[in-house]
Amino acid sequence: RGRHPTHGSASLSFDPERPLDFFYTRAMELGISGRRALVTGASSGLGLATARALVAQGVHVVIAARSSDKLASALTTCTPTRGATISSLVADVSDPDQVLQLVEQATEILGSIDILIANAGGPPPGNFASTPFAAYDVALRLNLLSTVAMCQAVVPQMQQQKWGRIVAITSSSVREPIDRLILSNTARAGLTGFLKTLAREVAGDGITVNSLQPGLHLTDRLSSLYPDPQALASSIPSGHLGDPDDFGHVAAFICSEHAKFITGVAIPLDGGALHGLQ
Repeated sequence: RGRHPTHGSASLSFDPERPLDFFYTRAMELGISGRRALVTGASSGLGLATARALVAQGVHVVIAARSSDKLASALTTCTPTRGATISSLVADVSDPDQVLQLVEQATEILGSIDILIANAGGPPPGNFASTPFAAYDVALRLNLLSTVAMCQAVVPQMQQQKWGRIVAITSSSVREPIDRLILSNTARAGLTGFLKTLAREVAGDGITVNSLQPGLHLTDRLSSLYPDPQALASSIPSGHLGDPDDFGHVAAFICSEHAKFITGVAIPLDGGALHGLQ
């Protein structure tokens, strides 16, 4: 089923006739060429940057988002290598029926799903006094239940093939809640608890489950929250905003063969902004 064969990794043995730089180069490869990934929330920002990093490693990728026009534009920024392919599907992941349809369609295109990058745009800002109860339901569907539904749909595939990578893009607010982002703080913290629980349950099946917690990165989301995002750089110890492409390369590494012992963790990428030890 699908157009792409299952991934097979070849062993690398020492050959004294090969120059040493060959081995250094190969040692830096992620070992995921030929794998198959579904990336949601991927029409812009950190989701798109992650998709670009994956196709650059030879991964076959399906990107998904709500806007067909934005997806079409996003595809033009991706450069697949090593025979990889990239295609797009329109879906609203806050709708569980659309999530199931998305996974079915992505599986038809790819043959199976090895890697899930679960990402969704953040809910609107607000504090306790200004946020109606109904808004929590919308936020939980978007930033918690969408990933639960995707995991329920893809984990059986990964268990069958004894290999899988699940990476959710959350927020540094999970560790240090951000003022006036009460919906995001609430939903993403709940998602992190779900992911930690799932990670322990599926680790024996060769599946890793992790989350990345971005701080201030130069994305459309940041620009929508702050009129002058560059002014925020002075609040970060590194002195600059995060580069989405750097974030994408970190996400790709977490999907790699080298990261097979990393599971159940939530990794902040924030330029040193968080104050806590954990």
